Amino acid sequence: MNIINLDGTKGKSFNFPSQFNEEIRPDLIKRAVLVIQKNKRQRYGAKPDAGMRASAKVSRRRRKYRGAYGRGISRVPRKVVLKRGTNIIFTAAFAPGTVSGRRAHPPKAEKELGSKINIKERRKAIRSALAATKDKELVKKRGHLFKEYPLVVDSKIESLKKTKDVKDLLLKLGLEKELERIEDKKVRSKKIRSRGRKYKIKKGPLIVTSNDCDLIKAGTNIQGVDIVKVDLLNTELLAPGTHPGRLTIYSEKALERMEKEKLFFDKKKK
Repeated sequence: MNIINLDGTKGKSFNFPSQFNEEIRPDLIKRAVLVIQKNKRQRYGAKPDAGMRASAKVSRRRRKYRGAYGRGISRVPRKVVLKRGTNIIFTAAFAPGTVSGRRAHPPKAEKELGSKINIKERRKAIRSALAATKDKELVKKRGHLFKEYPLVVDSKIESLKKTKDVKDLLLKLGLEKELERIEDKKVRSKKIRSRGRKYKIKKGPLIVTSNDCDLIKAGTNIQGVDIVKVDLLNTELLAPGTHPGRLTIYSEKALERMEKEKLFFDKKKK
């Protein structure tokens, strides 16, 4: 395939690194993405003494002050609501199922919500997701709109400093319909609204760079567009929502570094 210059014209020919020759394994990609999502969850839990801060001790013995003996009431833990002389009015508390009582099995903050995946399995999943980004039909199936694919751009893309310049480049690459698709905010979802979000945020192109550069800051404000260094790639970026085939734009330098450093391959011990 040919590298695309910043003016939209085709340049010299280029071959993808061997990482893109991996077999596409949707099952492995899904497992790796779910592990990332589980590890991003924040721990949460109820306060240890929640529902147990009321004084709920009531004696069941004869002639005992503040006792429940002889009142014909069940032996549920109770708290004092009202005192009138020696007459004391109780209400059920403390026990699960009672008003203002504790929960039987509340979420515990010490519970481990994360998950693990083998290193070789994770690297294989990334290679598989990389191979999926090169598959034109798979990218189209995800809903991305484009004219030509795959997209490898000249390394000068990393020197862009303005958001406007990044948008202009995406238009030159034939992604005007893709930008319109991701900027449409009037797409509601019942599932997402139930989690406190009003609209869906669509995933657009992923731009891969070789190192830290001006492009990373310049493209941050474009909705749906993610920019990442090549060594920080993961399956969630390459396959959002566990679905492989995200529209990805690679910098020429990024692919050169991937091939030179043999990223995402199993490194043998010396």
